[in-house]
Amino acid sequence: MDLTPSLVTAGVLVALTVVVGLTLRRRQGRARAVSSTEVVDPRSLGADALGEQATLLQFSTEMCSRCPGVHRLLSAIADSRGGVRHLDVDLTHRPDLAQRFRVLQTPTTLVLDRRGSIRTRFGGTPGRAVIELELDRLLTEDTHA
Repeated sequence: MDLTPSLVTAGVLVALTVVVGLTLRRRQGRARAVSSTEVVDPRSLGADALGEQATLLQFSTEMCSRCPGVHRLLSAIADSRGGVRHLDVDLTHRPDLAQRFRVLQTPTTLVLDRRGSIRTRFGGTPGRAVIELELDRLLTEDTHA
């Protein structure tokens, strides 16, 4: 019995899996600009208001191991900037929001402008510098508008 076809098939599957895994990993924590006309109503999230300048909207679940770290990061950024608010929504009890905002993984972070429009989306764990850069860009655009 010749094992060569089986070994070649296994090798191709392993290579394909590695390529897909590396591609998905590379996309983690990267900013994706969003062109959305939808305005997020804070009451639908269980909040009283959005930030005066921007809102960092985090979607988490109870079983997410990276979510507490992202929560601390986003809270620290919001606390260090006037007019920026951090909201954390637990999708464990709100699956309707996961569908509405097309959340496929947790943590997912959305950056909202002062009007509540979604401007940027992060899937996975974003870095502090990337979040700061997006907020700077957003606040600069609002100043020039």
